[in-house]
Formats: sequence, C-alpha cells, structure tokens
Amino acid sequence: KLLARAGVGSRRDIERMIAEGRVALNAQVLETPATILKSLEGVTVDGKPVAEADVTRIFLFHKPSGFLTAARDPGGRPTIYDALPQGLPRLVPVGRLDMNTEGLLLLTNDGELARALEQPSSGVVRVYRVRARGRVTQADLDKLQDGVTVDGVRYGPLEAKIDKAKDGPSGANVWITVTIAEGKNREVRKVLKSV
Repeated sequence: KLLARAGVGSRRDIERMIAEGRVALNAQVLETPATILKSLEGVTVDGKPVAEADVTRIFLFHKPSGFLTAARDPGGRPTIYDALPQGLPRLVPVGRLDMNTEGLLLLTNDGELARALEQPSSGVVRVYRVRARGRVTQADLDKLQDGVTVDGVRYGPLEAKIDKAKDGPSGANVWITVTIAEGKNREVRKVLKSV
C-alpha cells in the first residue's frame, strides 16, 4: 500500500515487482508483499530509493467520448491516460465512465481515497445527464425511486427527472438528470433502457 501510495505502481504491479525480486528493504530483497512497513525509509525499487508519498491531490477531468477509463487496453483502444497532459503524477480514477460517455471524472494520486469514494457507503452521489431516445414519462422514472431489477441484477434506488425543454415537451428525444449513490457497471444505461 505504501509503495502504491508513493506512485510506484498499482498494488498488483507492486506484487509483481516483489515476486520478480525488484523491491528491497535495507538491501534485503523482499520475498512477500505481506511485509508491514511504517515508512518507506530504506525501501528501494530496482536499486533506487523510494520517496514518501506526495500529499493527496484530486484532479477534475472532463473525459471525452471515445476513451476507456482504464490504465491500458490490450485491444489498443485509447484510454483516459492518452488524453491527459504529460507530467502528472500517477493517477487513479474515482469510478468509471463508459467509453462512449463523456463528462466529469475525478482522478486522484491516492488509491485508497479513490476506493473509499467509490463505495456506496460513502454517500457520495453521482449525477448523470442522459439523452434518452424513446417515450418516457416522469411517472415511469418515479418508479425507479424504489430500485429496480434488470436482467436478474438488482439496482438500488435512483432519482431521475426529465429536464424541462424551453419550448415544452420534446417527445421521444428527452434529456434526463439521474442521481445515484451506487454506480454498478452500466447502471444508468441498463436502468433507463428498461424504462
């Protein structure tokens, strides 16, 4: 955890580095990731000392459509890291946005903070503005306040409101503001498609 927090890599990356014998403490190669450290004093990776973690920082990023929220893609598709400016510290996203979704994405240099914010128990809500093609009424959306089951998956309660068009109802092409606290994979798309 300390090495990940210091920006050396993800926890999985660091486990691999330890298995490869690349991490040492006071010149002794670590043999297991289950080593309890109070600080990074005396810790080296590939023979280079590791500096203590930087202060926790949060970045606001407008994720464009067409980028995966992932560190790398075996298929070679572009990721958010391809769209970020050079010279930033190692950053992890707080949650995910689908490849074809654009909008605000929080990034942080503190993986534990990211995980804490992603947990529904944190109470942090996510707000989405969604374009829906199809007939939907506010009464349909109000039923989602009690949660819904779609294809055998139970989704918790969410709030969905049709955005009022300046010139009145917009028929089969509406904008909806959705507020959720859960954030399961493709939850907004699946739940609205069910409506």
